[in-house]
Amino acid sequence: MCHNIVDGRYHTPCGHFVAMSTRTQDCLRANCLFSRRHAHQFGCKSQGCIKMMSLPVKNPIRVSPTKCSTCREQRR
Repeated sequence: MCHNIVDGRYHTPCGHFVAMSTRTQDCLRANCLFSRRHAHQFGCKSQGCIKMMSLPVKNPIRVSPTKCSTCREQRR
């Protein structure tokens, strides 16, 4: 199934992930509604087609040694 890849910053002290950008990973399956190779062009009503994406994948492109802004604000 197709899924989104979320690039972001991972804060090691609090363990939170802050999204910065998102891109789609195409599974290239003919029965996936989100793929560019989907067999049915418009208004797919086929029971055999995948109509949901997989859960997004978090890709930490930055690792921060500080707490995220939400956790810093809660401390005050």
